[in-house]
Amino acid sequence: MEEKAKIKKPFYKRWWVWAIVVVLAIGMFGSSGDTETKGDDQQSTAQSQTATTEPTDAEPEETQHTEQTAVQAEEPEEPADTMTMGQKNALGAAENYLSFMAFSRSGLIEQLEFEGYSIEDATFAVDNCGADWNEQAAKSAQNYLDMMSFSRQDLIDQLVFEGFTQEQAEYGVTAVGY
Repeated sequence: MEEKAKIKKPFYKRWWVWAIVVVLAIGMFGSSGDTETKGDDQQSTAQSQTATTEPTDAEPEETQHTEQTAVQAEEPEEPADTMTMGQKNALGAAENYLSFMAFSRSGLIEQLEFEGYSIEDATFAVDNCGADWNEQAAKSAQNYLDMMSFSRQDLIDQLVFEGFTQEQAEYGVTAVGY
């Protein structure tokens, strides 16, 4: 008797192909909406900051100049229009990481490099993501204390090991009540 030959299904009729397509589609459509909203929020914030620092006759010129300088210092190094694709993606990844984890500056650069971003793009993203590294140190210190007990000095040492500066580590430990 002849054995029935096993007939292969075409690849597009296999379940795992469609599962991959669905995951990719969700990823593409899910991330495209977020970038537009973030850009609009950043533009409106920049416009409101600029509007509040316009000179008035009631303010002395020194105050006007100081406020304008402070606003200029908070702006990113490069406008969004001149960022490369790698810089935009690295910036988005950096903001995403910071939304759910605490990182030191050097730790975030290392993580972005691990994800495949160049050192230049990773550094650009970290420098322009708007992170408060003291706040990140405090969050990291609290995360460690939630997991286990630390002496003040051991917690500072752990934060420094993680990549925070001595000052950031001391701030973080003080912020959580040590």
